[in-house]
Amino acid sequence: MPRISVAEAKSHLSELIAKSAHGHERFIITRRDKPVAALVSLDDLRIIEQHQEQQGLAAVAGKWQDFDEVAQPLADLAELRRQGGEGRDVSL
Repeated sequence: MPRISVAEAKSHLSELIAKSAHGHERFIITRRDKPVAALVSLDDLRIIEQHQEQQGLAAVAGKWQDFDEVAQPLADLAELRRQGGEGRDVSL
């Protein structure tokens, strides 16, 4: 991901937003060469938030006592997501 200083981001904000929204480009915003924020499209943000929610549920389910039967399906689901969801047909 390209790194951009806060000052550069301020002076080119409209252009960066357009690149992010329409080109799905992501930018790391830095202050004194240290990352402080990121600029991503709303679509990318939704994907990130969904991933966090799914990981949260899997983490909780994996810690439940006597829920060993859940562990393998959750592992299978995680692997299918890494493969792009094309591992098996789940249509009704």
